[in-house]
Amino acid sequence: MTETAQTTETPRVALVTGASGGIGRAVARRLAADGTAVAVHYAGNRTAAEETLAAIEASGGRGITVTGDVADEHATAEVFDAVEQAFGGIDVVVHTAGVMVLGPVADFDLDAFDRLTRTNLRGTFVVAQQAARRVRAGGAVVTFSTSVTRLSFPGYAAYAASKGAVEAMTMVLARELRGRDITVNAVAPGPTATRLFLEGKDEEAIARLAAQPPLERLGTPEDIAEAVAFLAGPGRWVNGQILYANGGIA
Repeated sequence: MTETAQTTETPRVALVTGASGGIGRAVARRLAADGTAVAVHYAGNRTAAEETLAAIEASGGRGITVTGDVADEHATAEVFDAVEQAFGGIDVVVHTAGVMVLGPVADFDLDAFDRLTRTNLRGTFVVAQQAARRVRAGGAVVTFSTSVTRLSFPGYAAYAASKGAVEAMTMVLARELRGRDITVNAVAPGPTATRLFLEGKDEEAIARLAAQPPLERLGTPEDIAEAVAFLAGPGRWVNGQILYANGGIA
């Protein structure tokens, strides 16, 4: 479903899911700065998505907003249809949309587990499926994992498990697209100063996490966006990889 229409063709087109805020917004703005037309996807916060688009347009970029449940194959197909109708095709798909629910394995609510895996795992698979069918030659698919798959922080089992599955899916898809001239990689951020990450953490916990990387700070959404821009643009010889964007934390 599209919220804004635009028909002028552009040399390169990106769809960024979860682009209404946080890392997704930074990625959308960074790709737009490279001259890419960006479809700003959101699930529920239309106002925030329109703010992202307004910031892109204020900087001379071009884009549209699109909405849909990433785990619903029909809604996601409509999102891809809207982008193709607006710009004539899709070259880059960056799937940042995801949810984080924390808790120990022993006490974890299984309904919350199902909601988390529906968005993080099924949602990634549905978006990747459409990307595999539609991304043009010379394009790129970028999924999102997490450095917690290696750091093994207590309380992150469900979240890390969903992202570990994303990594496996990403590696397989890179090989399935042999001969298509499409790269497929995952970015695995470390602790990053987003609302999703900071929510529920006290100042002591945040300071402790910020001190872990050799660079001694939390990452920013813009840090992660730079890694995505590399994979979506000049990083053509990087394929089937997990890029740990975490300041050297592990």
